[in-house]
Order: sequence, then C-alpha cells, then structure tokens
Amino acid sequence: MWRVQLHKINYDEREYQAVKDVLDSGWLAISEKTHTFETAFSEFLGHDAKSLAVSNCTSALHLALLALGIGNGDEVITPSLTFIADQNVVNMTGAQNALADITSMEDWSMNPDDIESRITSKTKAVMIVHYAGFACDMDRITCLCKKRNLLLIEDCAHSPGADFKGRSLGTFGDIAAFSFYANKNIAIGEGGMIVTRNAELLEKCRLLRSHGMSVPSFDRYKGRAATYDVESAGFNYRINEIGSALGFVQLQKLNEANEQRKKIVEHYYSRLDGNSSISIPFRHFTRGKPNYHIMPVLLSEKIDRMALIESMKQAGVQTSIHYPAIQSFSAYKDKVNPTPKAEYVCEHELTLPLYPTMTIEDADVVCDALAAYTRRV
Repeated sequence: MWRVQLHKINYDEREYQAVKDVLDSGWLAISEKTHTFETAFSEFLGHDAKSLAVSNCTSALHLALLALGIGNGDEVITPSLTFIADQNVVNMTGAQNALADITSMEDWSMNPDDIESRITSKTKAVMIVHYAGFACDMDRITCLCKKRNLLLIEDCAHSPGADFKGRSLGTFGDIAAFSFYANKNIAIGEGGMIVTRNAELLEKCRLLRSHGMSVPSFDRYKGRAATYDVESAGFNYRINEIGSALGFVQLQKLNEANEQRKKIVEHYYSRLDGNSSISIPFRHFTRGKPNYHIMPVLLSEKIDRMALIESMKQAGVQTSIHYPAIQSFSAYKDKVNPTPKAEYVCEHELTLPLYPTMTIEDADVVCDALAAYTRRV
C-alpha cells in the first residue's frame, strides 16, 4: 500500500547465505557465530570495547543495570525523549527514574545542565540516549558523572556507527546497550549488544545472560563439558545463531549503509529547509559523525499532526512518531517529573521515511506529500 514506507531492511544474498550456513550447521543456539559477531563488533567500536550479544536492547539495558548494582532505593536519571524501555528497565530493578529534559528545539539531546539539576543523594547513575544517532555532549556528561561519582549508561539503540569527535558512541560510559531491532541501522529482527571496557562487568553480564551457568550449552553439545555449575541467579537473555549471523553481515555493510542514509538526509535538508511549517533538529550538528538512524522533523503549531499523517498516508507515504511523551503513558502518568521541552517535541514531532536503499526519487515523493499538505494550512 506504500509508495514510500518508513523503513526497509537492507538485505541481499549475503544475509540469505548467512542464515543458510547456520541451518546447515545443525546448531541454532548461541555458539561460534555469536562469538564472531561479538569480536567483530568490539573491533568495530575500538577503544578496548568488549561486547556481549543478547536477545534485545531492553535485556541489554536490564543486565547493565543489574551488573552495576542498581536496585531498590537508587535513582537513575533517564532521557525524557526516548522509547519507554529506558524507564521500564529502571523500574524493573526497583530503582526510580528522574527525567532530564532535552537541550533545545534544535538540539534534542539530553541537557547536561538539566541532568545535573536532577541529581539527589539517591542518584546512582545517568542513562543517556543518542537520539536519532546524534551524539550527546559527551565532554560535559562524562565530566559531570566523574565529578559527582555517578555511573554512566549509554543507550546506543540509535547509534551504531556514529561517533563523538571521532570516538565511537558506546565507548564512553561504564556500559552501553545497542539494538538490532528490525528498523535499526543493524537490523536482525530482534537482538542487542552489551558493550563495556570493564572485564568484570562483562563477566557479570555473561552469567546473567544465561541462567548464571558456568558452562555454555554449546560446550556440552560438543562434549567439552559434561555438567555445569550455576554461579548466580540469571535469565535467558541469549541471542541465537541466526541473529548473530545476520548481525555480522549487517555490521560489514554498516558504514556504506550509513553513508547512503546521509545522502538521503542531505537531500531532505535541501528540499525542506524552505518549508516554514517545519524545522529540522540537529540541522547544524558539529559534535561528531551521526549515523542518521531516523529523519525527525518538528511541526509548527498550526499543523494538525494526525491530519498530516493521514494526508501522507493517502499519498502513499508512511510516517511515525518518535516518541509519545513518557508522561502520557498510564504507567508513568503523575509518576515522573515534567520535561516541558521534550513534551513539546513529543506533541509535534513527525518521523519521515529513511533507509539505506531509499532513492532521491523516494525522498521527493515524501517531500512533495509534506509540502502539499503544509501549503493548505
């Protein structure tokens, strides 16, 4: 039904062959493909990164919090403009959230000054998100966390391949979490990665990932071990071999795919800069190299967002919203602090289609559909 859909997976024969290789091996659970993917991901990030593949980014965040010892009585400062997983995982540990607002209508990253204003005697960690693949101000945030003796967790769901002043996002904090969900820059359907430079934290997460067992199932399958110990309580947050095989191929294609995203975004800029009914965040971003995960725009107050979404749907263009305000959800209504700038963005943001195989002609269809509506209001 779509002339231009919101996202398309960037697959070719390499992904199909990777899946076939796993099926032909006769072993689907975590083993060599996963180890290969983890090693390649660590090398891709550099800066002594150590990686552990898991079932999804939410489980990565959950394990990160547990490995850092966050629980009852603690507070974690979390983003106000993000997917709800950040808030959910903190609450599932027994800790409490404090939301930090974005910086401005041009810069939707967490505001370091607002982060600092939320610190209390109970604050144990700061969780940041690099929204849309644009780096937060890591100089100020890492300095703040060091000064106030706070743990730093990077939610890198949007940001594989992006950097801050040349250094890969995900290598600044005590621990980071990446997403490989179906619409991400590395897309395998479900999957995630824990990244840390701390070997002790990595081993804590490794035990938590697989029931606290001392010996992986694959070693028993291969006859390298007959039994195992359970060294701690744990979960089944393991990735599978098909996901890891797909992730490895997607990682090899990531830099080129991100460059293709950049070309489309730059064309969007050239077409949309003159439209007074919208503004574009991060338009003059200088903190590093983005990976252009999504294409968000901010609608003026005169635009009825739902009417625009329907108008673009009728033109065959799929859009989305990233994200509803956390304060609007039943589970968190009246339980989190106001963040007026982020709440305004949540009411007026619209996400336009963006993916590596998108063409300039596709982007023109999107821009034409957007302009056709905004000219009428």
